[in-house]
Amino acid sequence: MSDFDTLVTRYLHAWNQTDPAERRATIDEVFAADVRYVDPLAAVEGREALDGLIGAVQQQFPGLTFSPGATADAHHDQGRFTWHLGPDGADPIVVGFDVVELDADGRIRTVLGFLDKIPA
Repeated sequence: MSDFDTLVTRYLHAWNQTDPAERRATIDEVFAADVRYVDPLAAVEGREALDGLIGAVQQQFPGLTFSPGATADAHHDQGRFTWHLGPDGADPIVVGFDVVELDADGRIRTVLGFLDKIPA
């Protein structure tokens, strides 16, 4: 995965995938085995824990989907991008900003997430 925009697309696909087996397959493809994910509401390590976190977020926000915000920016083994969470075709309810670090295989090893817009 040398194209960072493609990586972001796959990252968001993992967050949108509601079929547990498909979601886990995408997580295994996109994230390093020892992935570390930290945002203001969660901190997990490893693919299994990330899978559980994504499932919990889907339960908290049923029917909403993640989509890319502005164009991703990347250099060396790191990148940053914005994302939106909301109903398809409507204004997002949540807007976030993630910074990721890749491992030597091009998989995401670290995610540092920030929330720019959250529901009141």
